[in-house]
Amino acid sequence: MTAMTDTSNAARFREFKMPDVGEGLTEAEILKWYVQPGDTVTDGQVVCEVETAKAAVELPIPFDGVVHELRFPEGTTVDVGQVIIAVDVAPGSDPGAASAPSEPEAAAPAPEAEAPKGRQPVLVGYGVAESSTKRRARKGAETAPPAAAPAAVQAELNGQGTAAVPEARPLAKPPVRKLAKDLGIDLATVTPTGVGGVITREDVHAAATPAEPVAPSAPSVEPAVPAAEPVPAGARETRIPVKGVRKAIAQAMVGSAFTAPHVTEFVTVDVTRTMKLVAELKEDKDMAGVRVNPLLVIAKALLVAIKRNPGVNAVWDEANQEIVQKHYVNLGIAAATPRGLIVPNIKDAHDQTLPQLAASLGELVATARDGKTSPAAMAGGTVTITNVGVFGVDTGTPIINPGESAILAVGAIKLQPWVHKGKVKPRQVTTLALSFDHRLIDGELGSKFLADIAAILEQPKRLITWA
Repeated sequence: MTAMTDTSNAARFREFKMPDVGEGLTEAEILKWYVQPGDTVTDGQVVCEVETAKAAVELPIPFDGVVHELRFPEGTTVDVGQVIIAVDVAPGSDPGAASAPSEPEAAAPAPEAEAPKGRQPVLVGYGVAESSTKRRARKGAETAPPAAAPAAVQAELNGQGTAAVPEARPLAKPPVRKLAKDLGIDLATVTPTGVGGVITREDVHAAATPAEPVAPSAPSVEPAVPAAEPVPAGARETRIPVKGVRKAIAQAMVGSAFTAPHVTEFVTVDVTRTMKLVAELKEDKDMAGVRVNPLLVIAKALLVAIKRNPGVNAVWDEANQEIVQKHYVNLGIAAATPRGLIVPNIKDAHDQTLPQLAASLGELVATARDGKTSPAAMAGGTVTITNVGVFGVDTGTPIINPGESAILAVGAIKLQPWVHKGKVKPRQVTTLALSFDHRLIDGELGSKFLADIAAILEQPKRLITWA
């Protein structure tokens, strides 16, 4: 009897393990629990937020039930594969009576409640959802008698009717689900525009306020970094543990600086015409609903310059002693977040039109500001832009993002005296700095690439003539 009780009791509880939400990550820190023991959870509900070496990620639970136990407190670093939460999937049942005929699941298990037959695509923080076409109803939540479902199935088989099939769960990342919840938007009513039918933040905003005007923004994608916490009176120093994103940043920067031979070149350029183009684009009906700023034109100029100088869009493969030429551009945008510098990238940016590129930049910025950039969004970059001008800095010598060979720093755009058509006039001027890996990008190639970007920003019509 004891053995039967133990087995039944164990079957009541399902354990959720720390998943590998990145690419080969081994651990993550639990930042915040959104549930407590006794809370009811449903399949897909976010239960906690964790920080990996790449990003902060919200983790949804893949089954229904009542939280039985949280295995680790907030602030604990947990290895991938360790159980972090236990859920009672049969709350209110008597473990000793698991085999009793009165138990619906034991008496008449429905075919669809057996081993999962369908799987949905993996989204960030999800893992593969079990039983994607059918979900076991929670006890106490059924509104129809046990025979209702079999009757519907039989009616379908007899051609007498159509069995009710639950609709597929809308695909969206956890931050987008939270945004929809905060705005009171039902994701089932939102039309997805993302790849593979995934609902984006813009889709949710469009559903909430389809005619809401977009306010002008500064030429930056750098989210504001919160002010440092006040120092206790009398304290002479503060020690901050190096972990998570900060630890990964440090390791990556050291590895890049001492592996790739960096060369940095500078050019100061008159961007007055670019600023006029930005103003015109803001009034263009084709750009309605997207954020337009100088960074958008700079990003487009970089993409055109890569087309003219494809050797920049490559990487050094030390293990195989090869230069790997990329025929696509995943454009990285360095972003300052409360947890440190991250570099998410726009996949296949070279194929995007100007409105599409603007929308991609807007989504990237919003996600970074929320601190919810996924590891997948930061993987696979080929070239990066960092906008130090947002801090009022004229220029810098940026360190190449690991796995890439070039990074462009954009300085502050300022009104300065400039010789224009033989006369000194006030013009909008900025300084660009390009750091590149001298193993595969020599001075000539790097100089031509930087000069092309500057030429486009000085005469934006080259976006057309050089495209």
